[in-house]
Amino acid sequence: MSIPTTRFGNTGLTVSRLALGTMTFGLQTDAETSFRILDRAAAAGINLFDTADVYPLGGSLETVGRTEEIVGNWLKHRRHDFVLATKAVGKVGPNAWDQGASRKHLLSAVEASLKRLGTDYIDLYQLHSDDPDTPLDETIRALDDLVRSGKVRYVGVSNFLAYRLARALGKQEAQRLQRFVSVQPRYNLLFREIERELLPLAQEEGLAVIPYNPLAGGLLTGKHRSGEPTQGSRFTLGNAAERYQDRYWHEREFNTVGQLQAVADEAGIPLATAALAWVLANPAITAPLIGASRPEQLDATLAAVSLQLNPHVKQRFDDISAEYRRGDAAR
Repeated sequence: MSIPTTRFGNTGLTVSRLALGTMTFGLQTDAETSFRILDRAAAAGINLFDTADVYPLGGSLETVGRTEEIVGNWLKHRRHDFVLATKAVGKVGPNAWDQGASRKHLLSAVEASLKRLGTDYIDLYQLHSDDPDTPLDETIRALDDLVRSGKVRYVGVSNFLAYRLARALGKQEAQRLQRFVSVQPRYNLLFREIERELLPLAQEEGLAVIPYNPLAGGLLTGKHRSGEPTQGSRFTLGNAAERYQDRYWHEREFNTVGQLQAVADEAGIPLATAALAWVLANPAITAPLIGASRPEQLDATLAAVSLQLNPHVKQRFDDISAEYRRGDAAR
């Protein structure tokens, strides 16, 4: 299988049409299984890997950095063949300054990530979320310094509201600083709020969009059933359980999944494949982040890259999920 490539926003960088998210590595998935997932993704043609310094998902201060270490160990002797993205801002230590987007934290966080990843540069360094307690000017100047130092190639954001991203881009342009080239928002059939402002901003500004949760934490695979959350899934995983249940574990969402499943069954397409193909069909999307806790879970999502949804099926998906364009969730 060979995944097609695409331009990464307005940069000269070319990446695969799908990216691999690694937040399961180190808790849900042990190192050996993580390596097999990475092997499967690479063999399929995925060349963009995304991680974060706080991963694995659902972990604690004792586990932060474990995912980066696993990815770094796998990348040994083949670093040049992949585009590596990581993130900072989340809490990674006991001190008050061991989090956020201050100059102090970002400059120390990037050094820690470089060490764990076993590399001397990061292709895409992202703010994992907005930090309202740090002036944007301080943050964007620190990121500019990181690019100019050669430790970072490009910078991006994740979980930013459109107005905050627009302000940051304006400041970067006015001060002639390194510009954000990408945004990583949550996006799927059960969370479409970003279609109203963030995606139009990204298109107008030429930003790459690498959305996470394209299968709504697994709910859009159709394998979960209403009632008690499925043990061993993200819905019961450490400190991530409450967040994922709050996002998706509701009767409304299960009813919507049931309707989507019926359309997918009628079209003869696995729901996971159809749901990811729906995300890929949006012209604003560059490369959705797919993930897995076992290598075989990638099969349905990898198939989506070669599937062009029938216009009638896509329209039905649009109509069924239209209510999820409205809301006020921050991430």
